[in-house]
Amino acid sequence: MSLAKNVDLLRRLPRLDGLRFAELGRSADASSPLEEVTGFGHNPGALRMFAFVPAQLQKPRALVVVLHGCGQTAAGYDLGAGWSTLAKHYGFALLMPEQQRINNGNTCFNWFNPEDTARDSGEAHSIREMIAHMTEAHRIDPKRIFITGLSAGGGMTSVMLATYPEVFAAGAVIAGLPYGIASNLREALDGMFHSPVRSARELGDLVRNASDYRGPWPKVSVWHGSADRTVNPGNANEIVKQWLDLHDLPEAPMAETNVDGYPRQAWWGKDGETLVESYAITDMAHGTPLGLADNDQRYGVEGAFLIEAGISSSYHIAKFFGLTGWIADAAKAEAKPTSKSTSKPVAQPALTPAPHLARSIRTAVAEQPAEPTREEARSFDLGQIITRALTAAGLMK
Repeated sequence: MSLAKNVDLLRRLPRLDGLRFAELGRSADASSPLEEVTGFGHNPGALRMFAFVPAQLQKPRALVVVLHGCGQTAAGYDLGAGWSTLAKHYGFALLMPEQQRINNGNTCFNWFNPEDTARDSGEAHSIREMIAHMTEAHRIDPKRIFITGLSAGGGMTSVMLATYPEVFAAGAVIAGLPYGIASNLREALDGMFHSPVRSARELGDLVRNASDYRGPWPKVSVWHGSADRTVNPGNANEIVKQWLDLHDLPEAPMAETNVDGYPRQAWWGKDGETLVESYAITDMAHGTPLGLADNDQRYGVEGAFLIEAGISSSYHIAKFFGLTGWIADAAKAEAKPTSKSTSKPVAQPALTPAPHLARSIRTAVAEQPAEPTREEARSFDLGQIITRALTAAGLMK
């Protein structure tokens, strides 16, 4: 396909998908706990700031920055990817910058514009100002700041990790692109559709030249669907190469495992901590993968570019950030004053299904078609799935 046709396709498709995104954004405004913050500092990128800080925060306090994709809103992506639910459950603060149409007609973060991708300039500087505001206002531990994003938000995640590497402990890029490969629309399209191969040293130098910082570098998690036709999956390999070079790690993975049915590669440092990991979501198109987490909870809601894949990327990213070892409900229970009564406390019923029932529900859900047609989706019967699960668990005949 010619570059001219690609440009035309890029112009037409977001308008169509934008209608769906707009609907998701409007419905999410009422259900998302995000609140807009104004007057957070210098805002050269003219971005909006939304945040959520749950009542219970783990210590030391942590912050996750989440960047939405094209056509999406902060609230819409929060609803779809489930980040505020995770924040409330695991007790961390959430920052979600939002693009405005005055900056980009499709509300994409401008991950390829030189004025927005340089340190102390444009959108990158606006996001940095938001982080500084959150850190001061909510006493965030400077060593526990993380960032993730989808698509153009993934590209801007690469920008932030490169231009402000000293700020972040780790980052996660979903269906995004490496830093520094584009400085105009033509180069951006070439990276999106073709993902030209570069040497690891060249990719690493692009990050090294973005600031005076020389390490230690943030940890990075990379996610990409193998059937992505919007952002070439080859970009995942290029992001991995970029950060392997920065961490001075070999190209060959140190471990290859299977997580929820998908291949994961990992590289670690001298102390055994994973520094770079990569998930290839087999046969998945462009979007954020959704599914049951290890705790049998579901984070997020399917929508445009929010795809049921049987794996919860948001949960696994939070786990990679080291945020899932603390649970708000447990903290609340510990905080309650002890009773003077000598009687033993009555055990509270579990809020999650018994393990065998959870497995049955998982099996029943897994037996549904991975990508139902529109007609099948309309006739989707949750009651049937639950009935089958109860029957399989021996709780119903």
